[in-house]
Amino acid sequence: MKILVLIGNVPDTTTKVKFNADHTAFDASGVQWIINPWDELALTRALELKEAYGAKVEKIVVANVGRSETEATLRKALAVGADEAIRIDADPLDAFFVATQLTAVAADYDLILAGIENADYNGTAVGGMLAELLDRKSVSAVSGIDLEDDLLKISREIDGGSQQLTMSLPLLAVVQKGIAKEPRIPAMRGIMMARKKPLNVIAAADAEALTAFDHFELPPAKAACKMVDEDQAASLIRILHEEAKVL
Repeated sequence: MKILVLIGNVPDTTTKVKFNADHTAFDASGVQWIINPWDELALTRALELKEAYGAKVEKIVVANVGRSETEATLRKALAVGADEAIRIDADPLDAFFVATQLTAVAADYDLILAGIENADYNGTAVGGMLAELLDRKSVSAVSGIDLEDDLLKISREIDGGSQQLTMSLPLLAVVQKGIAKEPRIPAMRGIMMARKKPLNVIAAADAEALTAFDHFELPPAKAACKMVDEDQAASLIRILHEEAKVL
């Protein structure tokens, strides 16, 4: 079985968001870029499957749509334990554009893992779109995945409980929190080995984005915190009712 993990290159979740002067683009100056957290957990689970089932998992490959600056993120995925990386040389314009580009590399994999969400624009559509473009069955909201013979045992969260599925390959799984407990941290040996692992760059296919950004706005600044003395319960209730409007 060959596993492909889709890797998003996103700003560190503690990054202070800034835009350019006319608010038409994100200001990336000084930003630290990381593996999208949900994709990082997907990669961790892929590595756990390889460790648990040995020869059944032939190879784990990570793929990304992005320019050369995303290669540091891909190298981190290689340092964590992926066998190979693929970068499709294009700006990730929107979900449909990214999914279309990924079709060029994803068809030959038995299991494709995609994080349920991207931490930058909170996009959730790439995994589902890729499955449709590949005409491949998919499962969303996957919180557990395991192998049993040539089948996959899938756990997913649903309203009021969980659902257990048995699926055959090939499959695309959109995974969420719970798929792995903690993301892997690259060790020094892994970092050294990552330098020798293949990172293949592929030219982008001819495709159009279906959406565009006009401008960006930051959310309104939060009001200053009001302190209420502990013996002023009536005043606190009035503020919560009339100003905060939570009562």
